[in-house]
Amino acid sequence: DDLLVYCKDRENFFLVINASNIDKDVAWIRENSEKFNVNIEHLSDSLGELAIQGPKAESIVGTVLELPCADLEFYSFKEIESDGETIILSRTGYTGEDGFEVYASHALINKFWDKLIASGNVEPCGLGCRDTLRFEVGLPLYGNELSDSISPLEAGLGIFVKLDKPEFIGREATAKIKAEGAKRKTVGIELEDKAVPRHGYEVLSADGSKVIGHVTTGYHAISVDKSIAMALVDAEYSVLGTPVLIKIRKKTFPGQIVKKKFYKKSYKN
Repeated sequence: DDLLVYCKDRENFFLVINASNIDKDVAWIRENSEKFNVNIEHLSDSLGELAIQGPKAESIVGTVLELPCADLEFYSFKEIESDGETIILSRTGYTGEDGFEVYASHALINKFWDKLIASGNVEPCGLGCRDTLRFEVGLPLYGNELSDSISPLEAGLGIFVKLDKPEFIGREATAKIKAEGAKRKTVGIELEDKAVPRHGYEVLSADGSKVIGHVTTGYHAISVDKSIAMALVDAEYSVLGTPVLIKIRKKTFPGQIVKKKFYKKSYKN
C-alpha cells in the first residue's frame, strides 16, 4: 500500500491508508505487531477526511474554514482545536497542486463541506477527477502503479527503500531485485493518436509481435490535451523514445516511451 505516516511524537503515530485496503492493512499491521509493545487503535469508522486541492487552497482553507494553515510546510501537519474537538490539518495534496487535508469527526467534516460549497469558491469532485490529476504529474496509485505484485523498484520508487537499513520486511526480496535488475519498469507512454488507453490494455512491441506489458493508468489528459498512459513494461523496452503499440479494443495505436511526468507540479515547497 501507499500510505502517509504522521509522527505526532516518538511513540504516537497516525496512519492514513487507502480506504479500499482498510481490512487488509489493519489485519497486516495487527499480525506484524505481535512481537512489539504497541497499542493499535482503529479509527476508520469515527474519522472522516476532506481534501481541499488547488492553487487557491491556502486562501480558501484560511478564510472559508477559518483554519490557520499558511504556516504549514509541504508534507507537514499540525493538530488544532476547532468546534470543540482536536483535528488534524495537513499540507500534502496528491494532484500536483497545493493541497490541504482535514481529519475530523463526521459531523465536523460535514459542516466544513457545507461551508465550502456555500462559499462558491470550490467545486466538489470525486476520485475520478483526482485520478486524472495525480496521473498527469506522474504520481502512482495503489491498484494501478502499485500493488502487492509490483515491487517498489519496478514502480520506480526505489528512493523509499533504504537497503542500508539492517532489517525490514521485504528487504531480502528487494535486495535481490536490485542486484539482478528489475525485469519490469513503470514508464510513461504518449500516443500519436487521440484514442484513449485504459487500465489493463496490452502494450505491444513496435512490430506487434510481443506483449511487453500493460497500461496501469491511461487517459486523454485534459491539462496537456494528449492521449497518455503509465504502463508496466519489460525493462528492455523502457528506454525513452522506444516505439510501442497499445492495443485498444481490436486495434493497435503507435506511441513511444516518455517521462512519466506529463505535467509540471506546482506544489508550495
